[in-house]
Amino acid sequence: MSYRVEFEPEAIEDLDKLDETVRERILTKINWLCGNFEQIKPQALTEELSDFFKLRIGDYRVLYDFDRAEQFITIIRIRHRREVYQ
Repeated sequence: MSYRVEFEPEAIEDLDKLDETVRERILTKINWLCGNFEQIKPQALTEELSDFFKLRIGDYRVLYDFDRAEQFITIIRIRHRREVYQ
C-alpha cells in the first residue's frame, strides 16, 4: 500500500530553487519512497535532527518524518548535502 505525502512550506521553497532536472529526479524518488516504504529501513539522523530521516538522491538529501499508523510521510527539507545538516 502506498503512503501519502505532504510537503512542508520550506520543502516546497527548496524544490522551487532547484533546476527542473534535479527537481524531477527528487520527486520521482519521493514517489518511489511512498510506494515502497514498507520494504525499506528509514535512515535516521542524529543529534539536533534525530527526529527526522533522510532520503539520499545523488548530492541532495530529503529530510522527512513519517507515521506508519496513518501511512503518511512529511517532507521537511530538500537541500544539497553540504547545506542540509547545518
